[in-house]
Amino acid sequence: QVQLVESGGGLVQPGGSLRLSCAASGSTFSIYTMAWYRQAPEKQRDLVATITRGGSTHYVDSVKGRFTISRDKNTVYLQMNSLKPEDTAVYYCNAVREWLSITTNYWGKGTLVTVSS
Repeated sequence: QVQLVESGGGLVQPGGSLRLSCAASGSTFSIYTMAWYRQAPEKQRDLVATITRGGSTHYVDSVKGRFTISRDKNTVYLQMNSLKPEDTAVYYCNAVREWLSITTNYWGKGTLVTVSS
């Protein structure tokens, strides 16, 4: 089992920055990929960025050049710069665990990011 706890959300003005953190605990040795997703009000949950154990990263086009995902042992970060109102969403941490040929996805409870003047 893997437990994920997000933190760092809050209210920020357009153009501002926030850094989200996701602390993983439990069977973290088997985690292959971690990711950030977000879900805006009345919208589906969408992928934001991913990072593998080897450090390979992927970003959706809407955040490229503004967001940076990084990983330090069992903590994953999402540095968000030049925030826009459309970035407002609940941000969820995701971990993909592969163990004994079984792939399992784990989710945090989310942290709210509000970008508004």
